[in-house]
Amino acid sequence: MEIEIEILGKGKVNGLLDNRNPATAKALYQGLPLKGSSHVWQDEVYFPIPLEMDYENPSTSSERGDISYWPPGHAFCIFFGDSQPASPVNHVGIIFEGLEVFREVEEMDEVVIRTL
Repeated sequence: MEIEIEILGKGKVNGLLDNRNPATAKALYQGLPLKGSSHVWQDEVYFPIPLEMDYENPSTSSERGDISYWPPGHAFCIFFGDSQPASPVNHVGIIFEGLEVFREVEEMDEVVIRTL
């Protein structure tokens, strides 16, 4: 399941949803397109989305490029650097290139996620 993440006015990247948390990834994909206003925490961009899922296969660590869902905040997360989640997340995909776009993201930038 391929997706596009666009930071309006700053750039686009493509991601691939995977099977680490298949129910979460499928629900996310079926809910696309999604829009939100970004928040930035360390090397992570996140924003609330209208998806209410519980933990599936939670992880307390992340790799650069991980696309994740954070159940307590109903949030879509992109880990673009070396920071780790504040609490467990469901990893749902990966971004292989273009992560430098996320270094330009500021609070309240508009983000759009859509299918490819």
